[in-house]
Amino acid sequence: MSHPVSQLHSSNPALDRLERLVAEVGDLQSKLILLAGNGGKTKLLRSLGERLQSLPVNVGVKLGQRLAATPVFERGFSANELLRDITVSARSNAPLLLDNLEVLFEPSLKINPLDLIKRLAHARSVVAVWPGELRDDRLVYARLGHPEYRDYTRDGIVVLETVQSQ
Repeated sequence: MSHPVSQLHSSNPALDRLERLVAEVGDLQSKLILLAGNGGKTKLLRSLGERLQSLPVNVGVKLGQRLAATPVFERGFSANELLRDITVSARSNAPLLLDNLEVLFEPSLKINPLDLIKRLAHARSVVAVWPGELRDDRLVYARLGHPEYRDYTRDGIVVLETVQSQ
């Protein structure tokens, strides 16, 4: 009699590769892995969370709630501290899993979203869904001319490209 293989232990090459990357970045100064590509990023992050028994942090919801309760003129100064407070509640012995980062690109915050995430990744491994695109080996958010437009080099960042499954 054969037993079906559980979803948790089924073969998922992208998830297996992501788990290996998480183990490998532990020795780097910046322990940041960005999931970039044309699809499946949130699903992959959630699958990693299931394997590690750690819930992804919905930054848009959690930080958005905190920023809404912060006076407008203090939001930019408070974003870093608020994000740190939010992420402290995540399991400290597991990588920090971040999704829905779009709120960090709000122009009125006047912050560097990638730098903010990189700072979190000095103390512990961070796996985050990049809300933009990977274009010509650069991390891009929004279109040129848009108020939220950002363009970063991927130097010092481990990027795992995802592809939409058919």
